[in-house]
Amino acid sequence: MTGIVKLNKVTKVIKNRTIIDSISFEVHKGEVFGFLGPNGAGKTTTIRMMVGLIGISEGDIEIAGKSITNDFEQAVSHIGAIIENPEMYKFLTGYQNLLHYARMSNGINKKKIFEIVELVGLTERIHDKVKTYSLGMRQRLGLAQCLLHEPDVLILDEPTNGLDPAGIREIRDHLRYLAKEKNMAVIVSSHLLLEMEMMCDRIAIIQHGKLIDVQRVQNFLEGSDHVVVFETADSVKAIQVISGSYPTIHIKQLENEIHLLISKEQIPGIVRLLVENHIDIFRVQEVTKTLEDRFLEITREKADRIHV
Repeated sequence: MTGIVKLNKVTKVIKNRTIIDSISFEVHKGEVFGFLGPNGAGKTTTIRMMVGLIGISEGDIEIAGKSITNDFEQAVSHIGAIIENPEMYKFLTGYQNLLHYARMSNGINKKKIFEIVELVGLTERIHDKVKTYSLGMRQRLGLAQCLLHEPDVLILDEPTNGLDPAGIREIRDHLRYLAKEKNMAVIVSSHLLLEMEMMCDRIAIIQHGKLIDVQRVQNFLEGSDHVVVFETADSVKAIQVISGSYPTIHIKQLENEIHLLISKEQIPGIVRLLVENHIDIFRVQEVTKTLEDRFLEITREKADRIHV
């Protein structure tokens, strides 16, 4: 599958300091792609290069086969984006704002505007002044603005910042719909790990301007050992038995439970081992690993390799 967005060894240097260090990845139509990293990692800088707000020091970015560097207008014509916060004319209504932006592109009529308004759920309030909108409504109006020219790529920088849980869910549902039903490539940057886990198909992790990994969310979460809890009748004996056969397994005892850091493939063998040694097992439970757990693991592993 060919990516509609391609970053090829993109580097950004500001005042002799490398902010973004030779990062490469692709984003495909029909997916929500998460750009994840702590504040200051380089997410917004990368996005600004993707939409042409700042120049690229080395490498190139292609949007629908067009280079941001060499064919800027053609490349950005495929993009709808909100960088940081959507800016609107607060003394105008939502509809007047959209009409103003529609005049900047060809072929956007009133029917199209109202289709987009309905898509983002603003039909009942679109003729109210923007100054009366909540933050969530302004985010949805900004999303409508991005969608007016039917872009192939939607880029949103921290779109859920400042929203309450209901607003976050609304934005998440809209973005999932646009990717799956409209076959749009949606790129979302965030430092909110739980939100990215619920929203994205794939994620790229960036830290200190370097791309650490790009994976499907599910593969990302399953890509390591898991903590498995065994509740037994005799935890002391269970630990002795397991340690004898699996000396490298990390084991932690919590009252009548033992917590093992193991792969899924090791679980049946450990269960058989305990049964063969006449140790009753009351419960075997895998502790679900969150994106936050995995993020910390990977960034810690990367830091350890750097300092070796």
